[in-house]
Amino acid sequence: MKHMPNNLEDILSEAISGFHQYDLAAPPRLTYVSQSLCRMVGYTEAELLGGGGNRYEALVHPADHALYAAFLDSLQSAEQTLSAEYRLTRKDGSVLYVKDTMTSRRLDDGTIAGYSVLSDITELKNENNNLQFLNKTISFGFIRYTCEKQPRVTYINQQMLEFLRIPAAQDGEIDYLEMYRDNIFLMIPIEERHRFALYLNRVYTAGTPIAGEIEVLRCDGTRAYLFGWVTKCVDEQGAEVFQSVCMDVTARRQAKRANEAKRYLKALTEVYDKIFEYDLSRNTVNCLNSHNSPMFKWLENIPMQMEKATEKWVSETVVPEDRERVRAFFHAFRQKKLYGPSEIPPQITYKAKSSTGEIKTYSGIFLKMNDSVSFFCCRRVPDLEEAELLRNENVSLKENMQELVMRLKEGIAAFEIAGEYVTPLYASDNVCEFFGFTKEEWLPLMRQKTPIKDFVSRSKTAYEDFSELLRTGEAEFTYYDFGIEGDRRIKAICSPKSPSASPRYVLLYNVDDGTMISVHHLDGGRAVSIRTFGYFDVFVGGKPIAFRSQKAKELFALLVDRRGGYVSSEEAISFLWEDEPINSVTLARYRKVALRLKNILEEYGIADVIASVDGKRRIVMEKVQCDLYDYLSGKEEYAQLFKGSYLSNYSWSETTLGELTNARLSQNSTPAL
Repeated sequence: MKHMPNNLEDILSEAISGFHQYDLAAPPRLTYVSQSLCRMVGYTEAELLGGGGNRYEALVHPADHALYAAFLDSLQSAEQTLSAEYRLTRKDGSVLYVKDTMTSRRLDDGTIAGYSVLSDITELKNENNNLQFLNKTISFGFIRYTCEKQPRVTYINQQMLEFLRIPAAQDGEIDYLEMYRDNIFLMIPIEERHRFALYLNRVYTAGTPIAGEIEVLRCDGTRAYLFGWVTKCVDEQGAEVFQSVCMDVTARRQAKRANEAKRYLKALTEVYDKIFEYDLSRNTVNCLNSHNSPMFKWLENIPMQMEKATEKWVSETVVPEDRERVRAFFHAFRQKKLYGPSEIPPQITYKAKSSTGEIKTYSGIFLKMNDSVSFFCCRRVPDLEEAELLRNENVSLKENMQELVMRLKEGIAAFEIAGEYVTPLYASDNVCEFFGFTKEEWLPLMRQKTPIKDFVSRSKTAYEDFSELLRTGEAEFTYYDFGIEGDRRIKAICSPKSPSASPRYVLLYNVDDGTMISVHHLDGGRAVSIRTFGYFDVFVGGKPIAFRSQKAKELFALLVDRRGGYVSSEEAISFLWEDEPINSVTLARYRKVALRLKNILEEYGIADVIASVDGKRRIVMEKVQCDLYDYLSGKEEYAQLFKGSYLSNYSWSETTLGELTNARLSQNSTPAL
């Protein structure tokens, strides 16, 4: 029995995939089959409708009979639309995966009819089977997700689930996998999401893969580091999707950091007598190095309860008049109030009993390793006659040592000099360059003694100057700092660890006096010109501004990119320091960068090109000439300014670059009138 108008016959038979009709009264039977269905399974209409219309049921794969029967039973119970996926066996014996979408309706004569449409999903199932094979045979994480603004996960393999520690869903508990499926950004820490979005945008616009390392947020709240690549492709439905293959490099990264911390700790031991690790997450204090002091040697690498151990040390060694001040210092540390907005590590000077029972003056400093761990480093301040030998004009060795540690990230080094041989103990990249070595070449030198003449031969200073340093105990040198792209001055102090010690240590640290370039007062006709296409530069009266701070220059570029819109401190930090969270340290760092930018613009007499309100900043577009603004004006004389390159100095410029590229492609594809 066919319940359909004759004028729909051709449409139903040819145009609708796998269409067929049931009489759902028990037992269900076919009442109509389309030519589309016949071609799909390889049987004729007569073969499918023969035998009482039950032939279709025989095509269902034996393993799917129960699923198919339950599907029909559900449709018999009420008028509704349901879908089910199962397998059919074609006449040639091959297997066909189908998605069956059927609507049940009660007809005028009281019978219940089912109208079914089949979708061939064989390729999709086979691809998923291949992915399942990869899931079981390789140790890489694999994930596929949409190219939407909030990407949705369409496939994730078991290895990736294990990387992210996503548990199987339990009754009554949150299904974390479904949460991640709806928004892949939930896998990325907040401070990393902007960078990840930039990567995706770059892959999408350029159409080329990107490889790299990124931090991810595990389901249990811990963090992991994955290395892999992102590609854009087209799925079986013709939609653009991203695919990522990655490996877990957390252990390798942690080992690398541990090695760096070990070398850093070794450098500190050459400066400080005792080093203690304070771990706020565990509430413990651990003596890492005591320089064989009988008072602390037996406690090395034995974590102790922080407050109790600190109080015992203060009450038994610190002189009475300094105890309350020292207690307040450590109490502020435990309350996380010791680190202020300044980047200078907190320090304290006090008098305490030495291991020999004498009262000596000590200097201590807290160096923050991460949010939980800090090193408390202390050293005995030399007696006046000892300090006099090492005095640099009005600066004592104690102050030099503190300066050494406070500038560790800005370019410093320490060496051990014994006879005619030198052994590097620590150096930052810039100082390695000063001595003519790469970081990779420097590391082996730290494990051996090198003749001083050989070591100095590659540097940018003469051997005679270095010999003078060893003889007089101090010297200054100039080196090219790749970070600021300019010359800097370093002070070298050469001294023994103590007057009776034979090895001598050369300590280097920056002594730039921050000398400003001469102030440029502008005449009314001298304009400010900004170049964004290619590398970013700012010109005043045709001459480029010599930015001493690269971050200040980048902040200026960011304001230009915003085209007159205000940029808050938090927004600027997320661009200037993509890998770091927004906290008191980065806020202080940003304020320093903003001040440096203000100062340099004032020197050139163009401070009014930036407006500031409540900590937010913007470029005053009317007071500058900029190739980006000219190009976006739409005027014909500026139409050829953009050649495909924009703010090449900065990775965050990819978003605007994508907009400019798409706009140019749209213009080029517009037919001429």
